[in-house]
Amino acid sequence: MRYVGNIFRPPSEADSLLLQATIGCSHNRCTFCAMYRDKQFRVRRLEEVLEDIAAAREYHGPDVRRVFLCDGNAFILPTPHLLRILTALEQAFPDLQRVGVYANARDLVSKPIEELKELAGHRLSLFYLGLESGSDAILRQIDKGATADEMVAGVRHGMAAGMKSSVIFLLGLGGRKQWRENAIDSAKVVSQMNPNYLSALTVTVVPGTPLARQQRSGEFELPEPAEFAAELRLFLERVDVKATVFRSNHASNYVPLDGRLPKDKERLVTELTEAIKHHRFKPEYLRGL
Repeated sequence: MRYVGNIFRPPSEADSLLLQATIGCSHNRCTFCAMYRDKQFRVRRLEEVLEDIAAAREYHGPDVRRVFLCDGNAFILPTPHLLRILTALEQAFPDLQRVGVYANARDLVSKPIEELKELAGHRLSLFYLGLESGSDAILRQIDKGATADEMVAGVRHGMAAGMKSSVIFLLGLGGRKQWRENAIDSAKVVSQMNPNYLSALTVTVVPGTPLARQQRSGEFELPEPAEFAAELRLFLERVDVKATVFRSNHASNYVPLDGRLPKDKERLVTELTEAIKHHRFKPEYLRGL
């Protein structure tokens, strides 16, 4: 496999074949994110992608079951282009179960339902969307490039076509001043989405990003571990979903949690309350991006 620059994937894609279909992120302006700042966005030549699929088949054999399309939002590719990649994957790996991809709201809604259904029929059945925050004020501050309503529409559009959704909420993105707004507005928006999977990550200030410059100037103040936990507790108290797998066990999180909502809500809230009361938080040296 050939890769350009650093490669990123969701934690749940740890065992997936990583296939770079695009290079970089077409937006690449979020103030907290440093993942693709060393790359200029471009579509990778289809011939190269197909060659990598053939190489992966030769190296791994036919038993690959999961694939993740890198980089930042490979879902931007036109449907015929994606179908060529998916068809090649199906031919190379007969037992392929799932292809995942990062997607943003506008790319999701730009594809008609019938196109999404066709993609899902060829195993592109899971998309990851970074909500980050349900507060439009915070989304503007981080230069997300989408509103909360647009992201709700995108998630609903993809799920209406039979795709599964995995939504990411970022604790602490409002700093110490807007933590309640971040928790309450994000809970409201996630409730409207009702995603299949939900992850809460903790914001980490990465050197060289606009957020790091805002922290140095005093414009952004990073919450303390107990404040992150209180924000997540408020979020969980307010969120109202029907059947969502929840995780906050990313390396960045101070209090690792997992469960199903709404079934495990009371337990999760209690665990956070106990962590705050007894100051039980993951030490900094065990945390990572």
